[in-house]
Amino acid sequence: MKNKIKSTCNTCPYFNAEGLKKLGVKTTDFDFVVALAGNPNTGKSTVFNALTGLRQHTGNWPGKTVSRAEGGYEYNKQKYKLVDLPGTYSLLSTSEDEEVARNFILFGKPTVTVIVVDASRLERNLNLVLQILQITNNAVLCLNLIDEAKRNNIKIDTRILAKELGIPVVPTSARFKKGIPELIKTISELANGKIQCKPRIIKNIPKDIENSVHKLSESIKKEYPNISNSRWIAFRLLEGDTQIIEALKTGKIANNEY
Repeated sequence: MKNKIKSTCNTCPYFNAEGLKKLGVKTTDFDFVVALAGNPNTGKSTVFNALTGLRQHTGNWPGKTVSRAEGGYEYNKQKYKLVDLPGTYSLLSTSEDEEVARNFILFGKPTVTVIVVDASRLERNLNLVLQILQITNNAVLCLNLIDEAKRNNIKIDTRILAKELGIPVVPTSARFKKGIPELIKTISELANGKIQCKPRIIKNIPKDIENSVHKLSESIKKEYPNISNSRWIAFRLLEGDTQIIEALKTGKIANNEY
């Protein structure tokens, strides 16, 4: 049975995808950095393995006990470094996992962030999705476990979802390699600027808070013109986020430190 499954997989379109080469742990001289983010148990590691050809390659983030996984792949002669962030439900930095995930997206500034969600439990995943979209504009929603959703008679209109979120949505079943070629292509198009995202921004904010956010955001952009997420940073400053305050004081935000 194992040999039969292996033979079938070797002939599927994913393994013969034009321009694709798995690089395993080789992540030097890369052109783009791709972050994988998502709630725990969404199949994020399976997506990582499907792209890189790795089964497991983990270590610890500097100064942290939180594990990390890095790998790479090449597509159309461009090299991508893939970073599998810790599974987390939030980016409010109340735990080491949240801190590592948030800091990498904010300070590491990945070219593309792939947000992996469980299609059969989409609603509970959207909180993290919306938080990530306040930080970065270049993201794609990987609607994983789509087979589980279908098995539970859950239908998701990916076009409407993409329109509402303002980012591409790619349905996948990573363990069966379904949707992986489409995901690879979408990442490439985002990285090369062929797709422009317009992420959903939180609205209906009280006027006094909105005014304060706007003033802070303008001041941050004046001090750090290259920052694309000044509005999100302004929210965190109003919340008294000590890490963000320190990052602004020390210039970490401008220096891509995380």
